[in-house]
Amino acid sequence: MSFAARLVFAWVCYFKVLFDGALAARLERAMSGAEEPKALPEPAKKPELEKKPEPEKKPEPEKKPEKKAHPPETSALELLALLQREGRFVDFLEQDVTTFSDEDIGAAARVVHDGCKKALSGHIAFTPVRSEDEEAKVEVPEGYEPSEVKLTGNVSGAPPFKGTLRHKGWRVTECKLPEPIAGRDPRVVAPAEVEL
Repeated sequence: MSFAARLVFAWVCYFKVLFDGALAARLERAMSGAEEPKALPEPAKKPELEKKPEPEKKPEPEKKPEKKAHPPETSALELLALLQREGRFVDFLEQDVTTFSDEDIGAAARVVHDGCKKALSGHIAFTPVRSEDEEAKVEVPEGYEPSEVKLTGNVSGAPPFKGTLRHKGWRVTECKLPEPIAGRDPRVVAPAEVEL
């Protein structure tokens, strides 16, 4: 698998883990080497006493058609299509940039950055995990949430930890992904273009 393909795959996996809590929990258990939780045994059934006559069944109210559930990867693919449409994200990643000058790559990155930022800002809102300025001295208290704070460097002892904030982190506060278009294959993130 090429580097660009692995990068796109990692990007898709990132959003799949971000929006699928069950998958994230399974991955966390797999990475920590913990075993999958065993299913609880079903409770023993109580012996039936004498049967009571069944009450008359009332006709069930007419059900509204249920919204068809989308496969879990559809949302990630819709987001990828949005990044491609607004910022040519996939084009940039799939392009062999080794033949271009640094100036050309910088100019292309600016277009990709502006388009992808526009795509995300219309659908996903972010807020920093930490409010302090980067490079500020901070304290990580006992009972901190490891998914919110990543400790690096010389990590030893027990909390509270004192260190320098290298990155504020990001938390998604709102996510409104576009609804998939019925009848369209979500795996096609950008159609081929043919000029006539």
